[in-house]
Amino acid sequence: MTTAMHHFINYKFWLAARAVLAHLVANETKVADSRGRSSVATRRETSFGRAFRGLKPHGYPQKVAQRLAADGWVTWRVNRDAGGQGNVLRVTDPRAGSAGRRRDAVTKCVGWLVAGWLLGLGGPGPLWAEPAAHTADGYALPQPGRQFVFPRDHGSHPDFAIEWWYVTGHLFATNQGQYGFQATFFRKALLAPGATNRSASADFGNDQIYLAHMALVDKNSGEFRYQERLNRAGWDAAAATNTLDVRNGNWTYRLLPSAPGAPAREVFALQATIGADVALTLNFTPKKPLVVFGTNGVSRKAADPQAASHYLTYSRLAATGTLTLDTTNVTVTGEAWMDHEFSSSQVGNDQVGWDWLSLQLFDGREIMAYRMRRKDGTTDPYSTVAWVDQHSVVRQVGPDGFKWTVREHWHSPKTGADYPAKMQLAALNPQTGQWETFVVEPLVADQELAGKIGGVGYWEGACRLRDATGREIGRAYMELTGYGQSLEGKF
Repeated sequence: MTTAMHHFINYKFWLAARAVLAHLVANETKVADSRGRSSVATRRETSFGRAFRGLKPHGYPQKVAQRLAADGWVTWRVNRDAGGQGNVLRVTDPRAGSAGRRRDAVTKCVGWLVAGWLLGLGGPGPLWAEPAAHTADGYALPQPGRQFVFPRDHGSHPDFAIEWWYVTGHLFATNQGQYGFQATFFRKALLAPGATNRSASADFGNDQIYLAHMALVDKNSGEFRYQERLNRAGWDAAAATNTLDVRNGNWTYRLLPSAPGAPAREVFALQATIGADVALTLNFTPKKPLVVFGTNGVSRKAADPQAASHYLTYSRLAATGTLTLDTTNVTVTGEAWMDHEFSSSQVGNDQVGWDWLSLQLFDGREIMAYRMRRKDGTTDPYSTVAWVDQHSVVRQVGPDGFKWTVREHWHSPKTGADYPAKMQLAALNPQTGQWETFVVEPLVADQELAGKIGGVGYWEGACRLRDATGREIGRAYMELTGYGQSLEGKF
C-alpha cells in the first residue's frame, strides 16, 4: 500500500474517531473500557467498541497523546490504578478548552487503540507528524506540554516573532482619587533567528523593534492620557532573556531581585511617565499563583495551528506605589492584572480583531475572555472564556458556553472608529453548571489609543463590573481591536 493511500485510510479512521469522541462528550459517558465493561451504559460502550473492531494496538507513545491533547480532544495520563492496565484518556469538548466541560469519559486501554490508527495500523507512519516547531521563515511556534521555568520565562523569547508584557489595574489614592492604568511593552521581531543581515551598529539593531503604551484614566475628572513609543533594539529599548527586565526609554518593567537571605518572593516594578505631567512608580505582588491559559500550555486563536500563543497570567496582584499627577504626588493602592504572551502569530486569516476582557470579582474569582472576530462579524470557534476560581484553578468554555452582547456603542472623534461600549457577557460557569451574567461599563467613554506611532488604534479602558440586577460585583479592563482597521497580517 502506498504511503499516500495509507495516510488517506488513516484520515478516514481519524474522522471516525473524532465522531466517536464527540458522541461520548455529547452523551456524557462516564467509564467504558476496551473489554466491554461500562459503569454507565453498555450500549454506549458497545457502539464505541464497534468503531475500533479489528484494529490492532501498536503501543501508546507519549507524542501521540500530546497530539490528541493539542487538538483539544483529550487529556492523557499513565494509568497507575490497581489494575495498571493501559492508559487513561479524558474526553474534552475541543471548543471548551482543556479544563472546560470535561467529562470523565474514556478510559483504560482506549489509548493504545487510538494510537493504533494514528500510528498507521502498522504502516509507514502516523497521519499527524509532530507539531511544527517553526514557521516557514524560522520563528518558533508554541509547543504543547512546554515546561515553564521562572524567572527565565518571565523574560523575552526572541525566537518567537511577537511578545508582550501587559499590566492593567485600578488604583485608589489617599485623596479619594480613582484611576485606571495600562502599561504595555511589545516586542516584534524583524529578522528571524539566524538571519545575517543585522545592523553593524553596536547601539542599534534591526532585528527587533519595541513598542510601548502607557495610559491613565481619572474617573473623577474623566480625563484620559496616554503615550506611545517605538524604538529599535539598542541602548534605548531592550528585553532581557533570563528574567523580566524590559525597557523603552525611561519606562521600565522588571522583576525585583530578592534580598540576600530573604525568602524568595516575586515583586514586579513599573517606572513610567506620560508626557511631562504623569509619573507612575508602582510595585505589584501576586495575590494568587500564576495561571496558564489554553490546552496543554497552548492558547489557540484560530483554526490555523500557528495562530496560537503561550499565555501566562497573574490574574490578581496587589498594587502599591505613588502617582504624580500635575505636580501632585499621591500614594495609591489597588489591584492589577498581568499578562505575558509570546507567539509568532495571533490572528487567523479570516479574523479582523478581538474583544478581550479581564474581570476581577469581589468574591475572589477572575475571568478572562477573548472573542476573536471574523470578517463577517461572527465569533470564531476558538474564542474562549476562562474562569479562575478562588484557588486559581482554570476552567474554560468555548463559544457555545458564552454570549457576548453589545448594549451601547461609542464613536471615536479621533479615528472615526465605532467601538462597543457597554457590554454584557453571559457565560456558563463550568464548575457549577449555571449561567452567570456580567455587565461591563467603561468608567470613561473615551479611552482610545489612536495608534499614531504604532499604526494600530484600539480602545483599552478601565470599567466597572455589575451583575444582571445592576449590583456592582467587581472591576474590569476591556480591550477592543480591529474596529478602525483590520489586524489581519499585523499580528
